Amino acid sequence: MDIFTGHTLVNKDGQKMDPEEALQNKIVGLYFSAAWCSPCRDFTPVLCDFYTDLVEEADQPAQFEIVFISMDRSAEDMVDYMHEMHGDWLALPWHDPYKHELKVKYKITALPKLVIIKQNGEVITDKGRKQIRDRGLSCIRTWLEVGDVFQNFTGK
Repeated sequence: MDIFTGHTLVNKDGQKMDPEEALQNKIVGLYFSAAWCSPCRDFTPVLCDFYTDLVEEADQPAQFEIVFISMDRSAEDMVDYMHEMHGDWLALPWHDPYKHELKVKYKITALPKLVIIKQNGEVITDKGRKQIRDRGLSCIRTWLEVGDVFQNFTGK
């Protein structure tokens, strides 16, 4: 995953993860969100269910990962939000200033925003939230096709 080269990601338990390894051959959803944002708190459980169905409970998990880009006011708020509401996905550490570059690069003007990207960082869609709400699990097929990711996901 080119866009995270030189950066570290963390899992929900705070363990450091190598983005090259964790995101290899996957479509990635960049989830710009914050605990203080009520639309975020409304959508996060929907995203959790989506992720669980595709990755955690599927017989053949989809080649998909979420990276949380926190817009929380503090590292403590971010960690609390992740433990309270998030799925078992990855996050850019709160203190990493790279989150501001990503916010600009992907033109984030409102929260929550789910930007689905290819391995090279190219946008597949910046309407991930709407697509999940409108189409549910079926939207992953389009993302994987557009993203040119080899996958063995068969769906339910």
